[in-house]
Amino acid sequence: MVQSQNKTVDMTIKATSLNGLTNYGSIMIGDKAFEFYSDRNEKDYIQIPWGEIKCVYASVYLKGKYISRFALSTKENGNFTFSTRDNKATLRAINKYIDSDNLVRSLTFFQVLIRGIKHLFKIKI
Repeated sequence: MVQSQNKTVDMTIKATSLNGLTNYGSIMIGDKAFEFYSDRNEKDYIQIPWGEIKCVYASVYLKGKYISRFALSTKENGNFTFSTRDNKATLRAINKYIDSDNLVRSLTFFQVLIRGIKHLFKIKI
């Protein structure tokens, strides 16, 4: 059995981990860490302390009315992507422990496309 790093839990919600194969489970947001526990395999879990999180990216649609998923970028271990039943409430709970400057909207498809085209014209062969 895995020990939780949190002393107190602010929020527990059903979630999906979108890293590699999809895993269904629960996210616990507490005073010490962000934690994901799988429903099927108790050895499949993710625990990220708040000090390890560099930035949180959210995929925002319809001018902020809908958030499809969010990603946690860590200092050493890369990105972890999640989706919950209520992503807005989850991001509000994360905002208590992460500075608002580190909560960022991810780029849209067209922004990525335009940046790629601009980069092609800057390259001189």
